[in-house]
Amino acid sequence: MPFQTSALDLKLLLLINQQWRFELLDFIMPILSSRLVLLSFLAVALVYAIRKGGKQQIVFFLILFVGMGLSDLSTNVIKKQVQRIRPLNELAGTYHTEHGPWQKRPANFVRTKENGTSFPSAHCANTMCLAVLAMLFWPALKKWPLLLPLLVGYSRLYLGKHYPTDVLGGWFFGLIIAGIVWLAWNRFGTHFRPEIKN
Repeated sequence: MPFQTSALDLKLLLLINQQWRFELLDFIMPILSSRLVLLSFLAVALVYAIRKGGKQQIVFFLILFVGMGLSDLSTNVIKKQVQRIRPLNELAGTYHTEHGPWQKRPANFVRTKENGTSFPSAHCANTMCLAVLAMLFWPALKKWPLLLPLLVGYSRLYLGKHYPTDVLGGWFFGLIIAGIVWLAWNRFGTHFRPEIKN
């Protein structure tokens, strides 16, 4: 049975992807969705954490990567079951880009794909998992890490990659995985646990 898109889901996607567009956002949004940019940011954060808290901080970053890896693998399992088609492969007028200039689906665009990988958003799941674990490992960060999944989620809509419910599903799933990882860390990670820096 095809994934049914609600009227509100579709309306919000069309507003963000087709109407609320600005030249500056056209430049920023692909950057926010870039895995390479995220990994580069984490590399810089790791160097900073080691300089400030010592090499034991590496353990925390390893757990972050484990959490994101589990989140990514799990969402891909769900994607294969749900098979929701991405907006850029389904809707006329959708703006999209793949490492190049922006393109727009023509008004007479007809969907050709029968299956897709839209629900849930792995980008949103991974960044939510990362943000939650970062807040737990480094309480001094307060709630600032949550900006990352929020911005990435918006970028996925802007890029025509996902519907709002895909983003919400990804955030929820990332939150669940982060909770599981945190519980496992507190149960089994006592022998490897460095001091948490506030």
